[in-house]
Amino acid sequence: MKTPLSILVLLLTLFIFPARAQQKKLRIGIAGLTHSHVHWILNSANRPEFEIVGISEPNRDLATRLLKQYNLPLTLLYPTLEEMLDKARPEAVTAFHSIYNHLAVVKACAPRHIHVMVEKPLAVSNDHAQQMAALAKQYNIHLLTNYETTWYAGHYEAYDMIYRDNRIGKIRKVVVHDGHRGPKEINVNPEFLAWLTDPVENGGGALMDFGCYGADLITWLLKGEKPTSVTAVTQQIKPDVYPKVDDDATIVITYPGTTGVIQASWNWPYNRKDIEIYGQTAYIWADKTSLTFRNGDDAPQQTPMATLPAPMDNPFAYFAAVVNGSIVVKDTDLSSLPLNVTAVEILDAARRSAKEGKTIFLKKK
Repeated sequence: MKTPLSILVLLLTLFIFPARAQQKKLRIGIAGLTHSHVHWILNSANRPEFEIVGISEPNRDLATRLLKQYNLPLTLLYPTLEEMLDKARPEAVTAFHSIYNHLAVVKACAPRHIHVMVEKPLAVSNDHAQQMAALAKQYNIHLLTNYETTWYAGHYEAYDMIYRDNRIGKIRKVVVHDGHRGPKEINVNPEFLAWLTDPVENGGGALMDFGCYGADLITWLLKGEKPTSVTAVTQQIKPDVYPKVDDDATIVITYPGTTGVIQASWNWPYNRKDIEIYGQTAYIWADKTSLTFRNGDDAPQQTPMATLPAPMDNPFAYFAAVVNGSIVVKDTDLSSLPLNVTAVEILDAARRSAKEGKTIFLKKK
C-alpha cells in the first residue's frame, strides 16, 4: 500500500526540514540596550533556537546592570558595534537603540552579510528606509521589523476570517488603537526616555512610537496595498512633559473603498493595543488575548486567543527560523521589508500632514 503524497509531504515538513534548520543555534548579536524592548530578547537568552554571542553598548553602567539582571557574562559586551561584529561574529543582529540608528546598524551589518531585525518602526524617514532597503537588497540579507502585535494570535485569526472564510465581506474600515499614559508616566528607563522624546532620534513622539503599529497592521490587512492619501492631526496635550514632540496623533488613511484610522497616544488612561475591522456584513475586534466577532445585529461572539505556536511565539526564534530557511518571509508579512517600507511612507506622510495642515497624496509605484 502506497503512502499518500500529502502524508509524505507532511512528514518531510515536520521532521526532515525543521531538523535540518535547527541543527545549530543562530548566533545573534545585540546592537544597543537603551530600548526597553531589549528585555524581550534578554529574557529569551535560553531559547534553543539561538544564542546571544555579543552585545554592543557604549553605556557600560547600563550594560552591566542589565547583564547582571539576566545573569549574562560581561564578556559578551563590546563598546562599539563594529568591534562586536568583527570579534563575536554573529550571523544576525537585533537593534535596540534609537530608531535613527537603525540605518547605521544596517550599514555596518549588510556588507558583512549579517541579517538584521530592528524594533518598530523600520526607520525614522522614507530616506532612511530606502537606504536600508537598498543595502539589504545589495548584500542579500534579511531585514525584518519586530512589533509586539505581530505575535498576537487574534490578528491571524481575524485575517483568516476575512480572506479564508469570507466572514465579513470587503473591509470597509480599520481602526487601530495603541498607546498608554505616556513613557514618563509609566516610568520607562531614562536612557530610553531620552531618545524616545527626541524628534530626531525617534522621528517624532506618539505618532511614531504608536502610530507605526497601525501603519503596519492596516498595510498587512490590505495585503500590502499603498494608500491613496494620508491626513494627520497631532497635539501636545502635555507640553510641559513632552516639549519637543507630539503626545497624541490621529491618522486617517484612504484607499479605494476602505478607510484606515490610527489612534496613537501617550494619553490613554490605560495600556491598549487593539484593532477594529469593519466589513460589509460583520465586525471583528481583537487584542492580545481575545477576538470578538459580530455578524450584523447578532449578539457578539467572544473567543479567547492562545499563544501562537513556536517559532511564532517569540520574535527572535522566528528570526532564527527565517535565517535558517525554515520560514520564508512573504512581501506582505507583518515583519517583511516591503510592507514596512510602506508603513514608514505612511508615517512620513502623516508627520508632514500634521506639520503642513493638509492631506498628503501618495504616488502609486
